Amino acid sequence: MSNAPNPGKKSFGTSLQANVDAVSAMFRGSKDLVIRYLSSDAAPGRAMALLFIDGIVDSDTINTNIMNPLMSVSLPPDISAKGDKLIAALADCVISIGSVQSVKSPNDAAELMLNGLCLLLAEDSSVALMADANGGEQRSVTVPQTQTVIRGPQHSFTENLKTNISLLRRIIRSVDLHVDIRTIGRQSHTNVGVIYIHGLAEVGVVREVYRRLEEIDIDAVLESGYIEEFIQDETFTLFPTLLNTERPDTVAAELLEGKVSIIVDGSPLALIAPTSFFAFFQSPDDFYQRYDIASFIRVIRYTAYAISMLLPSIYIAITTFHQEMLPTTLLISLAAQREGIPFPGLVEALLMEMTFEVLREAGLRMPRAIGPAISIVGALVLGQSAVQAGIVSAGMVIVVSFTAISNFVTPEFNMAATSRIIRFLLMLLAGIFGFFGIFLGVLFVMVHLASLRSFGVPYMTPLAPLNIGLFRDIFFRMPRWAEVFRPSDISKSNRRRGGSGKKPEHQRQSKKP
Repeated sequence: MSNAPNPGKKSFGTSLQANVDAVSAMFRGSKDLVIRYLSSDAAPGRAMALLFIDGIVDSDTINTNIMNPLMSVSLPPDISAKGDKLIAALADCVISIGSVQSVKSPNDAAELMLNGLCLLLAEDSSVALMADANGGEQRSVTVPQTQTVIRGPQHSFTENLKTNISLLRRIIRSVDLHVDIRTIGRQSHTNVGVIYIHGLAEVGVVREVYRRLEEIDIDAVLESGYIEEFIQDETFTLFPTLLNTERPDTVAAELLEGKVSIIVDGSPLALIAPTSFFAFFQSPDDFYQRYDIASFIRVIRYTAYAISMLLPSIYIAITTFHQEMLPTTLLISLAAQREGIPFPGLVEALLMEMTFEVLREAGLRMPRAIGPAISIVGALVLGQSAVQAGIVSAGMVIVVSFTAISNFVTPEFNMAATSRIIRFLLMLLAGIFGFFGIFLGVLFVMVHLASLRSFGVPYMTPLAPLNIGLFRDIFFRMPRWAEVFRPSDISKSNRRRGGSGKKPEHQRQSKKP
């Protein structure tokens, strides 16, 4: 093992070639490190070198704002450019990029170069200049892919942290919007942004977010899911305790309620903390449509979520243990359908549910051009063939199909996935104990939900603990003029949104004939 000192621990010297070699040694001869030697009219007789990482910088920015000015602009005669003063003079009078800074060590220079900055070194100068030329091929802002709305903004986050922050700045144009950047990952050095609004976000929640981020020790952070697993309150739970979204308007709305957002460079999904169980059943559409329509749709979502968990297990329990609960005509019809079926109700339901889960996963992994066709055709063909072959009954196919459709109603995918897993557990309990098993399973789920917390906030608020005042935006959405206060469980210091809580004057006045 070599005992040579690490060049990253040294400071720049006055030799241009030695400084270039020190930076090059940091990248160990990587071929995407571009080194461009040049001479400038701004400092005749002093050699310079421009270094940057190819692919993560904008070539037009470098040519227009760095190379061309260095080649054509001369420093005013009253400005001294001797020694280290040259770098300051170039930053003030020549380089036409808004974000520039000076560095004194190869280690600092290499770290900034990996973030899209280019390095300017000069002979007889122990200080280097870093200019922000971040660019390269990146995905542009597009329509949301996983959280579509009928009415509302049609833009989503990208994989670029600066772009995502700018999208939020365009929505919340307030000096109280605070952005802090942390670097996580020993190898990836991923930038992670913590965003909140001063005066709305609770200080204790913000401190807890920082504390959990500082405890993360990992080689690389490739997506926001890495951060989520480290900072979530409970590891062994099916229910997500952090909300994720690709919509800037959703993040802005949550920030205005006093929550904190975590955005990871390289991920189009932002994390929001704290959150509650009921937040996963709210859609941006709820706040862009009329309150009565939004309230009706919310009731449908909660009902569909319960159906997606309970319907197969209820069918198994009734057909296996509690046939007396069915009307005689329906009981005779189901008995006729099950005549000749070789499997009991539990095995029949498990077989159909597993078949549908395989079809769902196959549709997701197949190319987009044929994925939906595979799912639809596979479900139709297999369902009809299974009934004709006498493997499953037609009633079971109807139950499984309606259960699957109900599962798609839940807006958040990670919450919808929990009902898929719980469904299988309840089916097993129903097949063994009937309704008593379903009751035990639901009771266990409710107790578990009541025990969860998200950054200190009870997961089932406002049901547990009970807070009647927070029901205004849980199961139903109140009219916009009635939403005067922020949720008290999130923002305790500045709860008032604005307004008087009364109808607008023109709505209170009786209409004249």
